[in-house]
Amino acid sequence: MNSRLSLLTSTIALSVSIGSISFSIPKADAALLVGNTRGDNVVIYDDAGNFRGDFIAPGAGGLLDPDDLTFGPDGNLYVSSGSGSSGEILRYNGKTGAFIDMFATGGLIRPYGSAFGPDGKLYVSSFLTDQILRFDGKTGAFLDVFASAKEIPSSDRKSGQLNGPNDLLFTGDGRLLVTTQGSVAIADPTKPGSFKADFSGGFASQILSYDLSTGQSSVFVDQPTPSPDSFGFVSFLGLATNPQGDLFASDFANDIRRYDLSSGAAKQTISTNYTGVVPSTSFIGNLTFDPNGTLYSVGFDQTTNQGAILRYDGFSGAPLPSAGNSSAIYVPTNKALKRPIGITYTAIKIPESEAVVGTVAIGLLSGLLLKRRDRASSAIE
Repeated sequence: MNSRLSLLTSTIALSVSIGSISFSIPKADAALLVGNTRGDNVVIYDDAGNFRGDFIAPGAGGLLDPDDLTFGPDGNLYVSSGSGSSGEILRYNGKTGAFIDMFATGGLIRPYGSAFGPDGKLYVSSFLTDQILRFDGKTGAFLDVFASAKEIPSSDRKSGQLNGPNDLLFTGDGRLLVTTQGSVAIADPTKPGSFKADFSGGFASQILSYDLSTGQSSVFVDQPTPSPDSFGFVSFLGLATNPQGDLFASDFANDIRRYDLSSGAAKQTISTNYTGVVPSTSFIGNLTFDPNGTLYSVGFDQTTNQGAILRYDGFSGAPLPSAGNSSAIYVPTNKALKRPIGITYTAIKIPESEAVVGTVAIGLLSGLLLKRRDRASSAIE
């Protein structure tokens, strides 16, 4: 009887102890935020590639089709949002994901890329007006149109103009780089008041360079030969630079291309065909680097819209699959990634989920209780 009472007392004490242990589990580094254009949310993955739920809940603050995720000078997260008839840049708390406000609006239709310039202004590419607009970097007030091809009729368009502007990147020598998809924004006859991208002109997908002081543009990188794994087209999308100062550009149609940031000379082509099917059924989103120079991108299977996260050595371009995966797969295709396009690294801390804490606590409790029982049984015998 005394042995049983002692066991019960120990069990209660152990339960309390385990509860204390569960709350002392250290928080994890949250490595990646990913924008789901078919989930209208932003999800978070920790530095081990584990899914950690929503950073921004579906539709929070009116979020719609988030394509670009940009951390501002204030540490908050700025997210592009909009459809064929609307557009705005929404601001969220950079540590919690809580909605703050509709930061920038006015003239934006389906914004894609955004970036804060050395002048403190926020530059935003308005994909379905073929423009780059500028906003006050502190108040979000509309300032002016920095660049535009909107006024050029489709019949007079040519490659080298702002045809379907996408991602934006500032360089240290006073240039603004812009990826273009080679499309022209036209009215959508099936949806009054809406616009759509027209690719019938056959214009090249290029990277343009703008001089910030003059606003003059030039073709920095012309359209390359389509990836052998693609459907035969090129569509430049994301831009990022590694610690060595090289420029990386993602091609929505497949592959990541590496260029000399000064001259635009091609240096390397990195395969993104993680499905192994040719033509590849996966399309590729944006790019981001972590502080160690590791390169991440997102892709999604066009047949299901389910996505995956890819990882590469940012210095050599070699694929860095996670344990148990092949190619460059860091996070395998899954339902939590719904046509992902935007991706960015962040060093914020997030707490362990209740499920993780509970599992750890129950596991520890079960194991220790089993040892207690064994010892008690031996004592009774």
